[in-house]
Amino acid sequence: MKSLKLSAVALGVAMTCGMELPPAYGQDESGYWEKIQERGVLRCGAASAPPYILRDPKTAAYSGIFVDLCRQFGEQLGVRVEIVDTTWDNMVAGLQAGRWDVSMALNRTPRRALAVNYSDTVWDFRISGLYDHSNPKFKAQPVSVSDIDKPGVTVAMVAGTAIDAAVSKKIHNAQILRLPDIDSSRLSLVSRRADILFEDADSNAIFAATNPHKWQAVLPNPSIAKQGIAFAVRLEAEPADLQVLNIMIQNEIASGQVAALGKHYIERLGTEMRR
Repeated sequence: MKSLKLSAVALGVAMTCGMELPPAYGQDESGYWEKIQERGVLRCGAASAPPYILRDPKTAAYSGIFVDLCRQFGEQLGVRVEIVDTTWDNMVAGLQAGRWDVSMALNRTPRRALAVNYSDTVWDFRISGLYDHSNPKFKAQPVSVSDIDKPGVTVAMVAGTAIDAAVSKKIHNAQILRLPDIDSSRLSLVSRRADILFEDADSNAIFAATNPHKWQAVLPNPSIAKQGIAFAVRLEAEPADLQVLNIMIQNEIASGQVAALGKHYIERLGTEMRR
């Protein structure tokens, strides 16, 4: 991190010799995280997005992959962490307005990158297929979309979503069943009206965890869609500031902690859905 002060000796020499101090030594040139350390609070913007961000409806307490990592980062900075409740419509605007310091679990897109600085990818957004183990139409686990795109197979998805747009381009032989919401699309799978459901991989993993002996999630190879999910900070954050956050992310991924958090929350949500 940037040094915030000159030593008394160096400052005296500079003043005596009439030297102009470099901008880095100015009192208003603190780095992104130094300002937060001075305040003593790291504010993390949160909107519901299981398993990344969870809010307990009874206690209003937050948890999730990104929430845990944000709290850990706050500990490393030596500050208190405040989770600020918001909506996805306001996630970027609130960050820009300074209502919080970090936005959690944002998909990395070129358009958003014009408005915020992204951290390294923490988790990948991917599309998976979910099907019943006992479905005779899948005698072997499908590996690619071509293993699914066959006459007699019905593919379900939520109409009008990014998933609909991505999957529909690749389906030419199977029947597509477009439904208004995730509940109706899951019901079509349970009732065997559909043979396989395409949805966000984490959403499918959570549902599969409700009965792992019945449901199987498959990530097609090559991927139908893959996008990084990351933290975002304001554009004023410099590369050196982002490096501080990125090192924490890289270390947690390398240690297996991020994967462990994902497994924990997916299994927990699956257990809660069974109740």
